[in-house]
Amino acid sequence: MSSAQKKQLELMKIEHRDLDQAIEALRTAGTRDEMQIARLKKRKLKLRDEIAHLEDQMIPDIIA
Repeated sequence: MSSAQKKQLELMKIEHRDLDQAIEALRTAGTRDEMQIARLKKRKLKLRDEIAHLEDQMIPDIIA
């Protein structure tokens, strides 16, 4: 994995963590903007999939 890919992966993990905090902040603030919360959750799930894909690329296929 290249240095650029590692940096991208780290930035994606930070954004994922930030989205989690933003969702929790909206919930605890009593905000009833369900559309905004849904958008944040959707972005968070997309990021999770992208992170998993990059991490899968890091692990070489092992032929047994």
